[in-house]
Amino acid sequence: MPVSLEGRCVSKRGDRLANRISRLGLVTTVLIGGCASTQAHLVNTGLGPFYDGVLHLVLSPDEMLGVAGMALLAGLGGAQFGRIALFTLPLAWLAGSMLGMTGRINLVFPAATGLALLIIGMLVAWDRALPPSMKPVIPAVFGLFMGLMNGAAATAGSLRMSGLIGVAATVFVLVALLAAFTVWLAGRPPWTRIVVRVAGSWIAAIGLLLTGWALR
Repeated sequence: MPVSLEGRCVSKRGDRLANRISRLGLVTTVLIGGCASTQAHLVNTGLGPFYDGVLHLVLSPDEMLGVAGMALLAGLGGAQFGRIALFTLPLAWLAGSMLGMTGRINLVFPAATGLALLIIGMLVAWDRALPPSMKPVIPAVFGLFMGLMNGAAATAGSLRMSGLIGVAATVFVLVALLAAFTVWLAGRPPWTRIVVRVAGSWIAAIGLLLTGWALR
């Protein structure tokens, strides 16, 4: 059965983009795998505790990948899921960080971040419609979990409340940008959705690598 020239061009374009993402994911995997666990690498920006918190998240590739994975999952679920995650994830992250700073709950488990990335990445790669009741639950649980570990790291460093707000604000901005872009991308030709799923599979692969690295 003959295939149209336009269909071939779209398919080739999607394959090229997927290959680029695969190469980028491989490089990211190697770089993150070669890094030690980011427990409390607080850097003083000289601009105040708020921006110290922003930099804390930006310099945490595992946490950044978690935020990216959650944003991709929300974007694949549509604009409504994106709006839910936009507010739920940062608030849950902040609440978890505040609770983690108290020291009452200790989640400093070496493979915890890797397992979280693995689960989120697999959900993105799976790309199945989630029940409406689960849409606020997933970002809330994920944000609370990541926030608890972030709060424990903040206690080990010198990050305080203003810094935690900086972290939550950065999460808000990243989710807003990535989820909105994913919603727009998912509405394009079918191969663009596949590209997002490929990105999710690489987040899962990195999570698996981090888990294995932590449990070695």
